[in-house]
Amino acid sequence: MNRAEKAALQLRAVDVLRTLKETRTYDELSAETGLPAGDLNRYVNGHVLPSAERAREVVEDAGADLLREELEARVRLDDEGYVDNSGVVFDQSFLDLVAPVAAETFDFERPDVVLTAATDGITLAASLASYYGARCAYAKKSKETAVEEFIEARKRFESGIELTYYLPASAIDAGETVLVVDDLIRSGETQEILLDIAAAADADVTGVFTLIAVGDDGVERARELTDAPVGALAELE
Repeated sequence: MNRAEKAALQLRAVDVLRTLKETRTYDELSAETGLPAGDLNRYVNGHVLPSAERAREVVEDAGADLLREELEARVRLDDEGYVDNSGVVFDQSFLDLVAPVAAETFDFERPDVVLTAATDGITLAASLASYYGARCAYAKKSKETAVEEFIEARKRFESGIELTYYLPASAIDAGETVLVVDDLIRSGETQEILLDIAAAADADVTGVFTLIAVGDDGVERARELTDAPVGALAELE
């Protein structure tokens, strides 16, 4: 780890701690992270930075667990199984914390492009693209008027639903690495289409990431379609 990477990791850890401190006392945060309350006070208030080792523990271990709890607290699941995740996908500052935690937890190779489907996945994709210094691309169910060439992916699924998504052909170059992301995975149908788009672009998939997995079917389906890591920050039954 060079000096710039170390500083970035330390600052990411401070951002995670500051967000968590908004709803916790220092004693509560200390109990959850295993770090002394006095040290947490100094980190949160910007007096000192955590060591690289402590910063990694916050981002990888405590950060992942606590952000997962925060995410689950913000998500609503009704009696019919519909998910309301607007408290997450509309909060860009929260998603900006998710990006480094996801990167450290699942060890995705740095992508050239972060690919998602419009619309709810866009804010998450933007955060991950910013973190990695990558481009953000999103497929839509309609064609852009001024674009001449598209990558088109069409699937008819067992449910009887047919989905078609379009991505401008210039969004991904052959040989580039692509991280597929979305806010939610349930059946895995959207992720399958995004993986088809990456394949049609002759790109290499570096991973599939989602904020929320509802059940196991979608994650298992994605794992059958790619050898790259597949991960979800939180899981709902």
